[in-house]
Amino acid sequence: MTLPTFSPIRPANIEWQDNTPVASDYDDPYFSRQDGMAESQYVFLDGNQLTERFQAMGPDQYFVIGETGFGTGLNCLLAAQRFLQQAPQSARLHLVSVEKHPLRRDDLQNALSHWPALVALAETLLNEYPAPTPGLHRLQLHPRISLTLLYGDAEQLWPLFNHPVDAWFLDGFAPACNPDMWQPALFGQLARLSHPGTTLATFTAAGFVRRGLQEAGFKIEKRKGFGHKRHMLTGTRSSASPARQQALPTVVVVGAGLAGATTARALAERGCKVIVADPAGVATQASGNLAGVVYSTPSAHLTPQNRFYQQSYGHALRWLQRHGFPSSPQQGRLNGVIQHFVDDKQKDKLIQAMASGAWPEELLRPAGEEAAELVGGGYLQPAAWCQHLLDHPAITLIQRELAQMHEGEQSRAVFTDGSVIDADAIVLCTAGSTAQLPGLSWLPLKHIRGQVSYCRATEASRQWQQARCHGGYLTPAVNDRHCVGATFNLHNPDPRPTDEDDDENLAQLKTYLPARWQELGGSDIDIVERRVAFRCQSIDFLPLCGPMPVASENPHRPARGLYLNLAHGSRGITGTPLCADLIADLICGCPLPVDQQLVDALAPDRFIVRKRRKQPEWKP
Repeated sequence: MTLPTFSPIRPANIEWQDNTPVASDYDDPYFSRQDGMAESQYVFLDGNQLTERFQAMGPDQYFVIGETGFGTGLNCLLAAQRFLQQAPQSARLHLVSVEKHPLRRDDLQNALSHWPALVALAETLLNEYPAPTPGLHRLQLHPRISLTLLYGDAEQLWPLFNHPVDAWFLDGFAPACNPDMWQPALFGQLARLSHPGTTLATFTAAGFVRRGLQEAGFKIEKRKGFGHKRHMLTGTRSSASPARQQALPTVVVVGAGLAGATTARALAERGCKVIVADPAGVATQASGNLAGVVYSTPSAHLTPQNRFYQQSYGHALRWLQRHGFPSSPQQGRLNGVIQHFVDDKQKDKLIQAMASGAWPEELLRPAGEEAAELVGGGYLQPAAWCQHLLDHPAITLIQRELAQMHEGEQSRAVFTDGSVIDADAIVLCTAGSTAQLPGLSWLPLKHIRGQVSYCRATEASRQWQQARCHGGYLTPAVNDRHCVGATFNLHNPDPRPTDEDDDENLAQLKTYLPARWQELGGSDIDIVERRVAFRCQSIDFLPLCGPMPVASENPHRPARGLYLNLAHGSRGITGTPLCADLIADLICGCPLPVDQQLVDALAPDRFIVRKRRKQPEWKP
């Protein structure tokens, strides 16, 4: 399959006519001027028999709704409301919707303000509403309802989505106004993602739409339309079938750092029983620094690598907001990160990212002439974040060291104390030490030594509010200490801190932020502590996240029930939430939070595939 080329997203141009939003580019309203809510309920909810199907769901089953035009989100919110009213308490709903031109947040808020019955769900949508960047965006409307927004062209994005859909909302601007969408290619994708029992409903009864859906394999019925519309269409692949059962396995997560804590929480929130094993306890390795920065590396080029950096940044911000972290200045702040230009190359890269539209101003904006601000980023205590995530009734923490693993009907974790745990899946979140486990020495990992210097705050430095990145990074005071760092040494395995590394950190601060260096004490800066940790990074700068390959006659065969989530480098706070959701959805058999292109880019077996095909590595 030819890989799609992702482009910057152009938000919708809205003209308000009375209380109805109208798309200027299509000259078509987003919902019925007569009664938008009633039309959505009649056409999409009743047309797909959602009340009856939600009522018929059993415990722990899940239902997937696909939509071809998100618009104001009205259809999805109504479906979510109906689900909460009718489905069993343990059932789950996954909404998946494409939008080529998403509404700006202010327009969305204005549109949703007309539906007071949806206020709770609408507020959650607005709180989690993503910036207009291409690709998939996972939102959580309710603990049992997820929404995956696909921003971009439907014809490109649906082929990158690979999960069966139970009901389709075939929505969008009218075929006469938006003929590019209502094409056989789209109907073919609907059929590809459908199964026996999948239904669809649409407000239009245009002949070429009806014929196209029939040719794609749907049995189509013409019904009375809503209001002044004479007809609408409903369809099915065959007789209705029940929703699918969600796997709720027992999972062993090895490692209690950022990767392990986020993975455990993602699994627990899906109803899994999770055992987290780490001999040293919570966040004692690279995740144990006093403070870390929530940031990304913007680029104008939307390669898989750069799209992961972008999508994981927005995803991490949604996770932090959803969990109410940080909740105090001592835990950190999410008030933006200032990225100072260290040279012309970096300056040009960031200016190009802003100018291209690939990084909209909701995420990246100028901060004077020699810096840019990553909006919404910030700094936090990684260990406190890990502790917060692991505080869940479905998560058990044990201090044991993994010795080996076995795959079979169940995965078996064998620990150095002789104890054994059988589970449905094992996830290794063990960073650089993963390569020391039996059969995993082949992993293409780099171990990069970093020393951070903890400097005593001064009267002037206690006024600092934002984290700053330059050649290194500088955080506001946490426990009256600033993090200044960090060194970057690939060839030094010594875990002991050195005075020379402290000098390097302070010299870098003096070079790039001389005013801050002076406010911190200048030549009299008081270093009260220092800490060495080893970043784990892959050779292509992306994490290893997915099923673990096994050494066998077929190296592409994943080990049953064994997964990796590691090599997050210096972006652990930012990258781990998205990878955690990917791992959890793979294990539970749910729709994935990233497109297939990113699934492949993160898959641990990509290095085997690349070696065989002699493909070049991605460059940052």
